[in-house]
Amino acid sequence: MREQDPAERARNFLEVACGYSLEDALRESERCLMCADEPCVRGCPVSIDIPAFIKQIGEKNFHGAYDVITNTNLLPAVCGRVCPQENQCEGVCTVADSLEPVAIGRLERFVGDMAIAEGWSNVPYIEPSGFRIGIVGSGPAGMACAADMAKAGCDVTVFEAFHEAGGVLKYGIPDFRLPNTVVDAELGKLIELGIKFECDTLVGRLFTIEEMIEEMGFHAVFIGTGAGLPKFMGIPGESLNGVYSANEFLTRINLMQAFDFPNAETPLKVGKRVAVIGSGNTAMDAVRSALRLGAEQAMVVYRRSEKEMTARIEEYEHAIQEGVEFHWLTNPIEVLGEDGWVIGLRCVKMKLGEPDESGRARPIPIEGSEFVFPVDNVVLSIGTRPNPLLAKATPGLKTHSWGGLLVDERQVETTVHRVYAGGDAVTGAATVILAAGAGKRAAEAIHADLSGGAEPH
Repeated sequence: MREQDPAERARNFLEVACGYSLEDALRESERCLMCADEPCVRGCPVSIDIPAFIKQIGEKNFHGAYDVITNTNLLPAVCGRVCPQENQCEGVCTVADSLEPVAIGRLERFVGDMAIAEGWSNVPYIEPSGFRIGIVGSGPAGMACAADMAKAGCDVTVFEAFHEAGGVLKYGIPDFRLPNTVVDAELGKLIELGIKFECDTLVGRLFTIEEMIEEMGFHAVFIGTGAGLPKFMGIPGESLNGVYSANEFLTRINLMQAFDFPNAETPLKVGKRVAVIGSGNTAMDAVRSALRLGAEQAMVVYRRSEKEMTARIEEYEHAIQEGVEFHWLTNPIEVLGEDGWVIGLRCVKMKLGEPDESGRARPIPIEGSEFVFPVDNVVLSIGTRPNPLLAKATPGLKTHSWGGLLVDERQVETTVHRVYAGGDAVTGAATVILAAGAGKRAAEAIHADLSGGAEPH
């Protein structure tokens, strides 16, 4: 797939990957073997009929391909860009036994982008059921649950704490990977289903989940609030000016458009030297954003080796092309400051020992190997967990010790009757498509539970 030149894209927030041309998509569709056992479908968390939509592309029935995808996934332009297909559908592609797997994600994006350009939608006839469903959080899990409940005839309202809907798709992923215009276009498809979005609405503060059910008339509530609470290392100097969590750093850029300050109202102070701690996709997003905000030196600092890195290979390769430095087997132990501002990052070199509980080699400090990176900013990207606000405001809503909501054996209903949950709020930080899959499973359970007790119509 064509991409922006690295030297140019490292200084702008325009999308890096340019998408398939018609010729590209037709050529790639010919590589699908149309396997009878369909391993790619089993590898997809939302079970898209992948051979069927690729067949439609090959026959130049692009609207038909869109209809196939949106039978199970209303976010093809989003998922085609950010899903880790290499670990899911493409990871089990039969063609990959001898060649590169069929580029399923790129074909999905091609169809999704064409649908946006042409104004297509897939709105079935909906028989109203009379049930009202409240969705807390407008990220991938909430959107997937909302879409399926709306298709089942329910009156659905989505409550979002931020001033714009989209959840992590809006605040967590930069425009150069997932443009906000694409997210907005996909959200428009949900509005066409009759779903209502109420932004600037912090459930647990303005009203409680208990009030939603007992007073506001919702027959069930789904919690898809994600895992937006950042983790910190607990090292000296983390409270200095110039230290950010990756969540704050990216939210200011992606949702608040800090890169366009002062035209946008939110500032973000980025110096010449930026260190990002961590090695996941969020770390790659943060360090590549730092470059685009004017950093002359942007580096990733990670206590394990390249082999243990958790980011997608594509994002890692893009970062290297753009000039990001990688310092493996390096662990920060102190943020240094002067007059309240960051001036350096003290680190120690590491070596790898036996695997720990995560299955990855345990990093061990090398005695006498301390050194200092001169830096102006430190961005912490070492994981997130669910925000405890909603659980604390909801009597009976139980969580794991790390903050994730407890759910039943079906992995959908919480410890409060008629309150369901899915996505990162249950599992901790995961992928967009896994969250969407959880939202769909919850919708299926809600529909079954409500239908079983039937009433409203």
